[in-house]
This record gives sequence, structure tokens and C-alpha cells, in this order.
Amino acid sequence: MGAGHSHRLYRHGHSPVHALPPHTKLAAVLAFVIVVVSTPREAMWAFGAYAVLLAAVAYAARVPAGFLLKRLLIEVPFVAFAVLLPFVAEGERVDVFGLSLSVNGLWGAWNVLAKGTLGVAASVLLAATTELRELLHGLQRLKLPPLLVQIASFMVRYGDVIADEMRRMRIARESRGFEARGIRHWGVLAKSAGALFIRSYERGERVHLAMVSRGYTGVMPVIDEVAASRAQWSYALALPCAALVVCLLGWTL
Repeated sequence: MGAGHSHRLYRHGHSPVHALPPHTKLAAVLAFVIVVVSTPREAMWAFGAYAVLLAAVAYAARVPAGFLLKRLLIEVPFVAFAVLLPFVAEGERVDVFGLSLSVNGLWGAWNVLAKGTLGVAASVLLAATTELRELLHGLQRLKLPPLLVQIASFMVRYGDVIADEMRRMRIARESRGFEARGIRHWGVLAKSAGALFIRSYERGERVHLAMVSRGYTGVMPVIDEVAASRAQWSYALALPCAALVVCLLGWTL
């Protein structure tokens, strides 16, 4: 995990949020999501307050609204599921614009949309202000099992390698006049997938042997030891703490 690996969700900047240690941001986002999920769905005003808190974080991180909204499109499948809930859920029915909808389904759709959107927005802000290498360091700092951190690290590093191998295989097929048009071409695609799997497996073996020859014993060395001060923890946990106050008010009011 020594070399940098940027990703499309990351937005380079020098804001106070960018400067926070990665493990503090990971802990803050996790705590924020837990608080949001714990909020009663009937407290609709509370979700508006959460949105304001995230907007304040985005402003402090200098993340434009367009950048954030564009990446929220990833939750479209969940939106489609939520839209169907009022039509398929059982229980008391209510007429809305001539449509018979389930009351429980409407509340369920609101619950999925509100909590899902806030969770995705928090995750997008985390990714926009933290590089992948730093996220891995943060997971390591939070004592996530080392094996899981290594698996995630290799996925990050070699995902692009495998994708590039797939691209070269596609170009090779097209240069020979192949174009998948129907089910009768699935055999060729299946053989390509099998060849890709074998190449990836062999590459993994070569990488492992190279690591062992350089002294790898099952634990990746920590190159950058990032520590967080009390002030940095306080700054990072301001978001979930404010959200917790909103959640408690949502349960009591």
C-alpha cells in the first residue's frame, strides 16, 4: 500500500476535511450512518437536518453540489425498489392521485429513500475527500483484520490490471472480425472469460512468489503511520455527534 492509486470519486483539494486522518473520517461516517438508520421514519424533519449537516460538510470540503448529485445516481436501483413498495405492500390503503397505495408501503419507500440517500451521500463525501490508499491505511488503523485489508488492497491495485486485460482481449477479438450478436456467440465469450480467469490466477501466483522472495510473511508492512490528535478526532466526530442530538430529538418529540 505504498504507492498512490487515485479513483474517479476522489476530488483533489486542501480543505480541512481532506486533511483529517482517514481513520477518523471512516469512524465518523460509520457512526453517522448508524445514527441515521436508528432514526424513526416518522421524524421526517430529522432527515432534513441530516441533509443540512452533510451540506455543511460538503461546503467545508469544497465539494460542489453537482459533483455530489451526479454520484448519487448510483442509488437509482434502490429508488426503483422504493417506488414499487407502495404498490406491492399490504395493509391499509390510501388513494393518492387516483392510485390505491399502501400506507406501510409509502412509509417504507420514504424510509429507504431518506436513509439510503443520506448514507450514499456520506459515503460519496468520504470517497471525495480520501484517496483509496488512505482509506486502506484507515481500515488498518481501525484494527480491521489484516487479511481483509490485504484483500481490499490487492483488489484496488489489480482491478485495473484485469480490466485492461479484458480490454486487450476484446480488441483482439474485434480485430479478427468477431462481434457478439446473439446466443450463438456466448461460447466464444465463455472461452474468453475462462482464459481471463487462468491468466489472472497465474498472475496472482507470480505476484505471490515475488512477494515471498522479498520477505513477505503474511503481514503487509506499515509504511506511513498516521496518528490523529484529540482536536482532529473532535473535528471528525462533530458530524455524528450533531446527528445523534437530532436522532434523540426525533425519538422524544
